[in-house]
Amino acid sequence: MKNPLRYQLSEYDCGPTSMLNAMSYLFDREEIPPEIVRNIMLYCLDCFGEDGRSGRKGTSCTAMMFLSNWLNSFGQAGHLPVSSQYLSGKTVNFSQNSLLRDALNRHGVAVVRLDLEGWHYVLITEIQDNLLRLFDPYYFEGTFSDPAIRIVTDHPDAYNRIVPVTCFERETLTPYALGPAEGREAVLLFNERTKLTEERTIEYMI
Repeated sequence: MKNPLRYQLSEYDCGPTSMLNAMSYLFDREEIPPEIVRNIMLYCLDCFGEDGRSGRKGTSCTAMMFLSNWLNSFGQAGHLPVSSQYLSGKTVNFSQNSLLRDALNRHGVAVVRLDLEGWHYVLITEIQDNLLRLFDPYYFEGTFSDPAIRIVTDHPDAYNRIVPVTCFERETLTPYALGPAEGREAVLLFNERTKLTEERTIEYMI
């Protein structure tokens, strides 16, 4: 059974919420072991605020890289058919031959860091005609000044925004921009049972 994707509970937990949403999107509820939930929450929210209080600056890139590596190892050990790859810098882009576009075309998902009045994590679930379908865990009832950014409410188990790729590729800090190339970050995730491979593509075409 699939659960609706969830919204963050505070101003800070977009990172773990997006990673949990990735698991929820890729796997049925009955498949997800409790270690996944525990460790996502354990490894994230590691940044301290200016007053020294934990979690007040959200989740660091280092924590996301560590979590990606742990998920990959968890999958390789046979506990869940999950695989993960951490990307940073100039490799995080949506060019035709990019790892991000390839992952989405092969039924994977991506948790990316972008600008939304500060650094913020969202889950990208689909790409169609250079439009990205994503689930933004930050609950928002208003409208965006950019009419190209669409809010949707009828796909709670997959996405709540439709955003052009061109918005993501901006190096200036505007809503849903990945920002300067050298500071970009993404985590690619797959369910190895549903991941589209060359062999499966050939079988499907036949």
